[in-house]
Amino acid sequence: MGSEGSVDEVLDVLVRYTFHVTGVLTRLGAENDLSLTQLRVFGILRDRRPRVTELAAYLGLDKSTMSGLIDRAERRGLLARGKSPADGRVIEVFLTPAGRELTERLYREARDTLAPGLQRLAPAQRAQLLGLLGPLLSPA
Repeated sequence: MGSEGSVDEVLDVLVRYTFHVTGVLTRLGAENDLSLTQLRVFGILRDRRPRVTELAAYLGLDKSTMSGLIDRAERRGLLARGKSPADGRVIEVFLTPAGRELTERLYREARDTLAPGLQRLAPAQRAQLLGLLGPLLSPA
C-alpha cells in the first residue's frame, strides 16, 4: 500500500473491524434466534419510537419488508406498534418490556465481547477515535 494512513489502509482497517463486530453481532443474534437486521432494529429502538417508514428508510429496506420484520417480532412479544403520545394519528414502533430486556442483555453481551479490544487503546486514543469516527457517521 501507499503512504502511511492512506485512504486504502484506513478503509482496510475499518472493513476488517466491521467484519469483527458483525461476526460478534451475528453470533449473538443466532444464539437468540434473531437476524442481524432484527438486531439493528432493536438497537435503533433503544432510544426512539420511529414510524415504520422512518425505520425502513434508516435501514434501507422497503416498507413491506420492514412490516414483516416487525410482525415477526410482535408475535414474539418483543416489539409493538402504537399511537404516538405526541400525535395520535401517527403509529410508532417501540420495544415491549420483554424486547427492552432482551436488547439490554444483548448490548451487555456485545459490550463484554468487544470492550477488551477497545480497552487496549489508552483513554486518549479512545477519545481521539471517537472524534475521528464522528464525522464519518454524520450526513455529508
